[in-house]
This record gives sequence, structure tokens and C-alpha cells, in this order.
Amino acid sequence: MKKIHIIGLILIAVAITGIAISASNYTSYEGFTQANQKEGKVYKIVGDLDKAGEMVYNPEENPNLFSFYMLDKEGVSQQVIYADAKPQDFERSEQLVVTGKSENGVFYADQILMKCPSKYVEDEIEFVEANATNTQ
Repeated sequence: MKKIHIIGLILIAVAITGIAISASNYTSYEGFTQANQKEGKVYKIVGDLDKAGEMVYNPEENPNLFSFYMLDKEGVSQQVIYADAKPQDFERSEQLVVTGKSENGVFYADQILMKCPSKYVEDEIEFVEANATNTQ
């Protein structure tokens, strides 16, 4: 074999290994039930803020600890602990996506993504017809 063929085979083997390693790190969208069954595995959970649950954020005591309850798409409510500051306008979010791991019935989030209501929502738009006059 020529050197170019050997180098090509090595590059292909490295690429396949890289793809296999990155494929094992993909997170999946699941609910709290699945995350609790496989503790320690990273999951993305989509849901809504559970307004009936307690929300705790005390920046004077610990500015990097925020706790709240979230309802997943299956309707399961679970406590989520986020080791960072409370995101701005958190209560106004329409939907949440938390990424993290479940341990002992508590979901420890590494990342929170919020879908906030649009400030460009059209409540009422008044249409006024304008007539242009052609003056020549």
C-alpha cells in the first residue's frame, strides 16, 4: 500500500471513532419519570413552571442557588435545582427546557432555556385606510 492509502485509512478510522464518541454524548428529550429511572444520565426536559410549587432564590444567602418546581409534558411535577442565579423574567416564561441529571428525586439542572412571551404579539391593530389623491 502507498503511504497516501495508509494515511487515508487512519483518517477514516479517526473520523468513525469521533462520530461514535459524540453519538454517545447526545442528550434526549424525556420526562422526569425516565430521568429518575436512569439517574446520572443527562436529559433535556421540556415543560412549564409549576406555579403551585415553591420557588426559592435568596441571593443574600447564596446567589448561585435557585430552586423551583416544573411540570414536564407528562404532567409530572418535580423539584429542579439550578446552581446559578435565577434567570431574569423567569416567572413570565411560557415554556422551559432544563438540561441536567436526576438524583434522589431531584433534577439538578446545568442549563435552563426559556421560551418567553413575545413582546410583538398583536393584541389589537387598528387599520386605517388611506386614500392618496393624485394632483397633477
